[in-house]
Amino acid sequence: MTEWSGDMQGTGRYAEVNGVNLYYETRGTGSPLILLHGGLGSGEMFGPILPTLAERHQVIAVDLQGHGRTADIDRPLEPEFMADDVAALIDHLGLDRPDVVGYSLGGGVALRVAARYPSKIGRIVAASAYIRSDAVYPEIRGQQGQMNAAAAEFMQGTPMYELYQRVAPRPEDFPRLLDKIGASMAKDFDLTEEISGLQVPTLIVAGDADMAPPGHFVEIFALLDGGQRDGGWMGENRPKGGHALAILPGCTHYNLFLSPLFAAATLAFLDERQG
Repeated sequence: MTEWSGDMQGTGRYAEVNGVNLYYETRGTGSPLILLHGGLGSGEMFGPILPTLAERHQVIAVDLQGHGRTADIDRPLEPEFMADDVAALIDHLGLDRPDVVGYSLGGGVALRVAARYPSKIGRIVAASAYIRSDAVYPEIRGQQGQMNAAAAEFMQGTPMYELYQRVAPRPEDFPRLLDKIGASMAKDFDLTEEISGLQVPTLIVAGDADMAPPGHFVEIFALLDGGQRDGGWMGENRPKGGHALAILPGCTHYNLFLSPLFAAATLAFLDERQG
């Protein structure tokens, strides 16, 4: 099992936004990069790649509602609300169009930030984030439907459980988190229209053995004008919005966030500023 923890060695603070006491840690210097973790995790998930990202950016690793060091509130656990929280955090910190990088749940949040608040951010990286609920493999969809408080007992000893018990303000809330995230995953959704209209340069990242087939992420890229023609000798025919796609070899949904390839692809996209 992957160890979902790491010594981020950053400066941790809380910001009161939208009724959530949102925890974030800051590390490094340079242009700001907001980093969003996956479901049942926290910013600590990125421990192994944080030093690489922080060499070139001021990384602001956020613990989303009900995750990590951010306590839950009486509000559904929905990516749309979390996107509103990220936008409010940008205002709270006075950031000038930071980039937003998210994995899995965090990737879905990043996409929604881009769709809802394009003027507040620079570029986004959405990793292992599918845009239709029916895109994931059927067996995974079935497992998601079984996520609820009753699963807490069976998750003891997993990286998700151990991390939550170590850092959460109320460790006893883990079953509540499972209930709420299970209810969220059970909902059907389709972000096709929102993604088609993105005005923010976006990198879509997936593992070659991810939770959804590679073709789904190619489909997302196509919505962003990608894969429609030869790019040209000088890249003059690349997607008009500066979008890009990366399918990472040897990566699954469960280890992509730790991969040096993910860090390298992210930095290349954010720092080259092409398109």
